[in-house]
Amino acid sequence: MAVDTQAARTQVAGTQIVDTQAAEQKKILNRLRRAQGQLTAVIAAVEGGGNCRDVVTQLAAVSSALDKAGFVIVSTAMRECIANPDSENSLTVPELEKLFLSLS
Repeated sequence: MAVDTQAARTQVAGTQIVDTQAAEQKKILNRLRRAQGQLTAVIAAVEGGGNCRDVVTQLAAVSSALDKAGFVIVSTAMRECIANPDSENSLTVPELEKLFLSLS
């Protein structure tokens, strides 16, 4: 009985891609949840008349967490476009550049 090694490699590669995508999605969600928690703290501090320095420090942390999540999303899209350029979700180079630049 012959084993189709190309099909087996494709299946393994597909599983690795799905695993990688799931791991990346988990990272993104963790960053966004962290930012959500920080934003909740900022809102509470503003409502409670918190110290300006503390509020701005927390706000900077929220901004940084959101920026990092955005960069992970864009880099994931770049890897996906390289791995599967014919995918229906694939982006063009100009579209990727525009997304990347929108984070700066």
